[in-house]
Amino acid sequence: MSSPPHIVCLGNRLRPEDAAGPRVFDRLLTMGHPDDVEVIDGGTAGLDLLTRIEASTRVVFVDAVEGFGAPGSVVLLPPETVAELASEAFGHGAGLPYLLRLVPVVLEGSLPEMIVVGLEGEASPATVDAAARRCLD
Repeated sequence: MSSPPHIVCLGNRLRPEDAAGPRVFDRLLTMGHPDDVEVIDGGTAGLDLLTRIEASTRVVFVDAVEGFGAPGSVVLLPPETVAELASEAFGHGAGLPYLLRLVPVVLEGSLPEMIVVGLEGEASPATVDAAARRCLD
């Protein structure tokens, strides 16, 4: 049995340059979302998120990105593009690229539909709103 679609917001609230995901998480809670969508504050959980997504039908990851668009933009990225950024070694800073690289290796059966909503540069209120709306598309 599959679980509902997930929106997994990643980042560290204590580091402004990495707080995009938590800000989108907060915005999604205040603007509301469909009952059949689970919004997760993934923080810096890393590989612990594998169990949360393995039976999901769709997973939208939200995270700060760099080098994919103009500052202040919201970009949609396929998971393979982000996974290519993973280094060979796992460490504290491995983050979303490493997680996405492991998903097809570790999870059994069919994989959920996945997309990355990336916030480029500062997570301004307008960028956070735009990203939250993209998560629900």
